Amino acid sequence: MYKLLSHNDLDGVGCGILAKLAFGKQVRVRYNSVSSLDREVEWFFENDNKDTFLFITDLSVNEENEKRLDEFYQDGGKVQLLDHHKTSLHFNDYEWGHVVVEDEEGKLTSATSLFYEYLMTQQLIESSGAIAEFVELVRQYDTWEWEKNDNHEAGRLNALFFLVSIEEFEEKMIDRLKTSDHFSFDEFEKKILDMEENKIERYIRRKRRELVQTEVGDHFAGVVYAESYHSELGNELGKEYPHLDYIAILNIGGKRVGFRTIHDHIDVSEVAGHFGGGGHAKASGCSLTKEAYKQFVVETFHLEPLHEDAKRNRYNLKGAAFGSMYKNRKEENFLIFEANEDEWVIEKNKTKMERTFSSFDKAEKFLKRNYAAWLVRDDAFVSYLMEELKKIKRNE
Repeated sequence: MYKLLSHNDLDGVGCGILAKLAFGKQVRVRYNSVSSLDREVEWFFENDNKDTFLFITDLSVNEENEKRLDEFYQDGGKVQLLDHHKTSLHFNDYEWGHVVVEDEEGKLTSATSLFYEYLMTQQLIESSGAIAEFVELVRQYDTWEWEKNDNHEAGRLNALFFLVSIEEFEEKMIDRLKTSDHFSFDEFEKKILDMEENKIERYIRRKRRELVQTEVGDHFAGVVYAESYHSELGNELGKEYPHLDYIAILNIGGKRVGFRTIHDHIDVSEVAGHFGGGGHAKASGCSLTKEAYKQFVVETFHLEPLHEDAKRNRYNLKGAAFGSMYKNRKEENFLIFEANEDEWVIEKNKTKMERTFSSFDKAEKFLKRNYAAWLVRDDAFVSYLMEELKKIKRNE
């Protein structure tokens, strides 16, 4: 017999689907949150048959269970832990641990891709185009490569995962992967996914108006309250406000904080680790501890939401040769323009700041971080230009 303990997200359930394809009725699968895994491992030691082969995927155990697993293995037990999080790399010190963050080709891994590789190497599963495509969609979604590769099918797979129960998702995927040469969605799924995408867009539009900006250590973070669509929301807010290092998403009901970033130089698993959590470089989370609550709730509750940049301008455009106009809640006006080649300056209330910048993006980043300013609409920009023109004419 086999037993699989895995995470309860798409990547973790992907491992469960592979296990059932490989072992059929000989495997029992249990999906866990990060906090519930250790209880499941303890239950295994107390109640399961000692001949059962234990797989742990997409999660890692605490120090106590780490020692118990090694003792179990040394006594002849069968166990294999497969993970891809940096915080689990120390499990590679054990013969039963296999943790890979990035493969030999430089591609980020997922638990599903590592488990599929393991099953293939051990000749426990037959390869097929459909299974390989499913595994790759899961991998790209979990590592956020789908965004870089513009692979919306991966995003839609995750959306489908949340639209149905885990049991229904498993059943659908197992049947599809057994009978199809290639992975695809059926017509009904396509319709409900289209409806879900419209719902997500409306949700994100609303949450854009609620984001506040705060400084956390050396980073600038956006903080928003949300109980749904954390990945999509974090990604869109990150793109909308690229001057922010990461987005902190607070789920008060679940007492959790999710962290998302679009930047390659920011590792939010380190941010989560500071509050006792962990995860991936671009997506991680932690419990809403007293320290996290103080940092992201108490110290931000009084802040006003960020104002969105004007969207439909024709004249006041970012990086325009004749300047880009911004303002903030203090009614301070700012103009970013190129003074010389590769030298951009900022005027605050028509007074030039001493600091200069090598690009428009760096100037705007500084402005947004330090003054929470936004790109104004065309009518305000045109009014400003008309006033300047009148002054010039009066001085002639």
